Parts: sequence; C-alpha cells; structure tokens
Amino acid sequence: MELLHSGKVRDVYADGDDILLVATDRVSIYDVVLPTDIPDKGKILTQLSLWWFEQLADVVPNHVISATDVPTEWAGRAVRCERLEMVMVECIARGYLAGSGLKEYEKSGAVSGVALPPGLIEASKLPEPVFTPTTKVAPGEGHDEFITYEDVEGSVGADVAAELRRITLEVYRRGSEIAARQGIIIADTKIELGFSGGSLKLADELLTPDSSRFWAADEWQPGGTPRYLDKQYLRDWSAKSDWDRTAPGPEIPDEVVEATRNRYVEVYERLTGDRWR
Repeated sequence: MELLHSGKVRDVYADGDDILLVATDRVSIYDVVLPTDIPDKGKILTQLSLWWFEQLADVVPNHVISATDVPTEWAGRAVRCERLEMVMVECIARGYLAGSGLKEYEKSGAVSGVALPPGLIEASKLPEPVFTPTTKVAPGEGHDEFITYEDVEGSVGADVAAELRRITLEVYRRGSEIAARQGIIIADTKIELGFSGGSLKLADELLTPDSSRFWAADEWQPGGTPRYLDKQYLRDWSAKSDWDRTAPGPEIPDEVVEATRNRYVEVYERLTGDRWR
C-alpha cells in the first residue's frame, strides 16, 4: 500500500488498482489545518457520505467499491474506491445566500456570473438553486476562485459542463428534500466528480458538515444567523480570536471541540435516524 497524498482532512492510498480514502479527525478552516483534532469526525463524515451515496444512487453513480474491505485500523473511516479521472472544477450548488457566495453577491450582484435579484441579505433563500462553480486549487496554492459556467464549458466542453451542472443541482435538490424532512436546511454544498469509463461518478464526500452548510430550519430567517450544524461554528469561534488565518492555526479549546463534535453528531443522527455510537 502506498500513500499517494495527505490532504487537509483525508489521506489517499493506492492499493493495487484501487484507492483507499481515509478520513482523519483533522479539521481545517480557511485552508489551514488546526492542531487539534475533532474526535470521531472522520468516521462521522465517512458514514454520512456512505448513507448519502446510497440515498442518491439513482441520481448519479459513485466511486465506492467497499466500506468493509479496508485495513482494520481504519475501520469506519476508510472506503475502498475506484480510481477516477477527476474533473478539475469545484461543483457547488447554492439555494441560500451565505459565506463566500454572499460576499461575491455584495460585490457584483451575481455569483459565478449568475445574476441574482437585488436586495438579498444574509441567509436569503434564492428564487431557485444555482450552480456556482469555482476553480479547484491544490492545497497550499491559494484559494478557490469563482468561475462562470462559460469558463467551465471552456475547460471541459459544453456537454460535460451541462452534466456537471445537472448532477450538482439534482444532488442538491434531492438532498435538500431529504434534509428538510428532518428540520435541516442545506444552504449550499460542494461535490466532487470524476470519470470512470467515460461516465461521471461522485467521489470524495457527499453532503457532510465539511462539504455543506447545514442550518437548523426552525431557527432560520433572512438577515439572521441560523444555528450552524457544520464547521462554520469553528470559523465563527476563530473569528473572535486574533488569529490571522495563516498557519499555524490556534489550538481549539476543549469546550469548542466538544461543541463542534456535537454538531457533527447531531447532523448524522437527524439525517440518518440512527444513534451515533
């Protein structure tokens, strides 16, 4: 087995023709890995992604070969996957205005070239979900930047671009419907796609607190700050410190670690209906 890449959160190994994707308990914000782990985080992300892959299997196939044929020491946090030829575009769907999307809208009235109605504020629900792609930048090489749909067409061709947009919006639509039944709003989400035998497949993680913005629906209102059920809580905590968002990041206090973990557990339990053990 060969370590191919150690990312901010996941380690990637080659095992013959397969890939082993191992989710660690590391946590990153603003592209900086913090020195404190969040216990069980990797297992929660892995198990939640597997649950979502199953829920959305009829929307788009995924890269999972096995969640059990993995080394014992990584049980619960590793997945055996197909090797895919990854599309070098971050595929993002937004149904609400928040985060970097809000900042981009405040500057230009649009996100990724998609014009939005005037007068929107933080947490506004958009008239319909929009596809807002960004560049995919390697760790340590800067930040992802918004690009237009035309940029995506220029990069991967019109047919592939249309499929990326269709799949991303359908994953968001279906995921949002499922989450809404459990009192959770998915404000936005990012997915990874790659090719296998000429077909697009989902890769990496899916609709997790690391790749999505989850809000408690009963506390949502435009202009307010909904209760986050994702790692935005950690970003908000860091914003109150004097950290300049460059490495090394600050140690996370025990109470913040616990509160962050509790949010990951809550999302898993509310969505799946299973008790986290």
